[in-house]
Amino acid sequence: MSITKKSIRLHASPKAVITQFLNLPGSNRISTVVKRIEILRDNEVKDAFEKVMKDFAVRHRNIEQTFLNHFNRIAEQYTASLAHFSLQKKILLGAFFTKEYSIQAAALFNPSIVTHSNQQGLKVGEQRFVMSLRATGEGHISSIVFQTGIVDTMANISLDKVTGYFTPLKKRLDSTYSKLFVTERATTISGFNKNILDILPESFSAEEAEHIFNSVKSADASTTDSIIWLKNIMDTNYELEASSNVHLNEKVIFPYSRGESMGMEDARFVKFENEGQYCYYGTYTAYDGKHIKTQLLETTDFDVFKIRTLYGAAVSDKGMAFFPEKVNGKYAMISRQGGENINIMFSDNLYFWEDFQILMEPHYQWEFVQVGNCGSPIKTTKGWLLLTHGVGTMRTYVISAILLDLHDPTRIIGRLDKPLLEADENEREGYVPNVVYTCGFLLHGNHLIIPYALSDSATAFATIALDEILKEMKP
Repeated sequence: MSITKKSIRLHASPKAVITQFLNLPGSNRISTVVKRIEILRDNEVKDAFEKVMKDFAVRHRNIEQTFLNHFNRIAEQYTASLAHFSLQKKILLGAFFTKEYSIQAAALFNPSIVTHSNQQGLKVGEQRFVMSLRATGEGHISSIVFQTGIVDTMANISLDKVTGYFTPLKKRLDSTYSKLFVTERATTISGFNKNILDILPESFSAEEAEHIFNSVKSADASTTDSIIWLKNIMDTNYELEASSNVHLNEKVIFPYSRGESMGMEDARFVKFENEGQYCYYGTYTAYDGKHIKTQLLETTDFDVFKIRTLYGAAVSDKGMAFFPEKVNGKYAMISRQGGENINIMFSDNLYFWEDFQILMEPHYQWEFVQVGNCGSPIKTTKGWLLLTHGVGTMRTYVISAILLDLHDPTRIIGRLDKPLLEADENEREGYVPNVVYTCGFLLHGNHLIIPYALSDSATAFATIALDEILKEMKP
């Protein structure tokens, strides 16, 4: 097969930084810092203010507002009023409680790619795309970033220029939950005490729920555990503020919930069609340092995002990817329960999955250790084309492909008997050596556009004709 590897490389950049609130440990750390700033003379405040603005205003958008927001957080916690602070002193105090975080300090990898919702202003035969990437920074915490670009009729790829700024999207604090919403999710949990739901109103915010739970006295272990589960439901099901004023290539979806505090890993986006309506779903693995769970990003325009948790007995392990449409009236998803096989499952409800079945087991030597999906399948006239990954000797990852029956995707009707893509000598070195990996690919005319990670460090592109892959499929 004639696969073309492009010269484009997206490397992790230590210049990709965001601002975060600086939490200081210890009960009196805040007060001691505040008191030190409080006694500064006006000229000292002016000099310090000018220096911090000179050093950091060019690195972040609206840095003054960020500092003021962090000042307000301190003012809410501080026992005495800080109203007497001048504006410059308030901004300076906020700067002392702000830090930079390098979101790509370790890697920029595991891309997924979908058709952009905006296809205006293009030449005939061009297609604009959105690519998501896993950015991994200090402490190996992963977030989701984006890169847009255009592919032309000859499968040449051009990436849009980036501004160099990165803006973490904010969590909506005014979101409300219905009793039905939490009941549907809580009752899937073994051992949940349903009686605790009686104390909840029909609609409530996370803050209101916290006050209600705190009022429960002398709770037994069952009630206590059930309250924790309810808090977890509200923790991992949330929304982000609208972000149409932020360029897509600047947006950073950074972990907000406790359940994903150590990372949002390997997002697999798909453009999903249902009765003529389109939206984007992105499944990812949430990691809190001990446990994983599958989360779902939902958006129609990459400006407003909802985050939801998937529930049910079949929701376990990593690497879940939706089909781009319902199959025989049901949602369908490729999965990898058990770690080494590719599985498939169906559901009437987008958020609840109870059963799965094995779709494919390792067969060739280059996949003896495990197989998994490389994102969502693509619909072709011959069947559902699914890219797969296989792991062989020395933990070497390769990418291959299978073809599923259009009407019964539990049936494999074609399979490559060799890797489609593997690391060459220039791609083997990195954070995790000998790995090529992708979380999604794009069909453009007769071309497959495959962004792929190089040894968990950088991202590249490869292209191949769809006809050529289909021709190589073995029954």
